[in-house]
Amino acid sequence: MQLRYNFRLYPTVGQQQSLAQAFGCARVVFNDALAIRQQAFRESRRVSDAELSKLLTESKKTPQRLWLAEVSAVVLQQALA
Repeated sequence: MQLRYNFRLYPTVGQQQSLAQAFGCARVVFNDALAIRQQAFRESRRVSDAELSKLLTESKKTPQRLWLAEVSAVVLQQALA
């Protein structure tokens, strides 16, 4: 027999903003990684997870993506997975 639980969360305004920021950053990181993998596929080469992680770390230091450093690195690493 399996049990099932239903939960409903009502985040505060601050929590909603934090979640939106985290989800937005994860979306950007996922899309960047997808573009890198697609480009590598077109060039008949492979991109490892370690390479993507390294590129993420480097991109967080650029002025255009400095805002990625404001969210948890766990969220961004999970977006790569």
